[in-house]
Amino acid sequence: MIIKTAEQMEALGQKIGQNIRGGEIIELIGDLGAGKTTFTRGLAKGLGITDPIVSPSFTINCNYPGRDGLTLHHYDFYRLNDAGVIAMELAESINNPKGVTVIEWGDVIRDILPAKQHATITITYLPSEGREANIDLPTNMSYLLD
Repeated sequence: MIIKTAEQMEALGQKIGQNIRGGEIIELIGDLGAGKTTFTRGLAKGLGITDPIVSPSFTINCNYPGRDGLTLHHYDFYRLNDAGVIAMELAESINNPKGVTVIEWGDVIRDILPAKQHATITITYLPSEGREANIDLPTNMSYLLD
């Protein structure tokens, strides 16, 4: 799907966030400035989170309480070559049925992610059109786009 503005990217995230049930893992792939954090900001709105959402590039992760006892775990592995000590925390997050785990720059932890149990959203910059978001959902997560 073509996303022309930051507002549309945030709206896509919000729509998905409103359908979140808990236990979801979403990997975001895209270059710097692609809109990964903007998408996550919208997802947080859909979870009823009002805290400001910023990229956790330096802190590696941020946690935000949301609606219905859900917690958004937002990870950014941009600065890391491997998951290191954060791997245990990530494993806890992805196995938490009341957690929603969003991962930016997940290349370094791909082997930790359950292969068929996470969504992948690839955001590509298109110079004349904005961005293209390709959403790859496992069948058990198709409800996210309802």
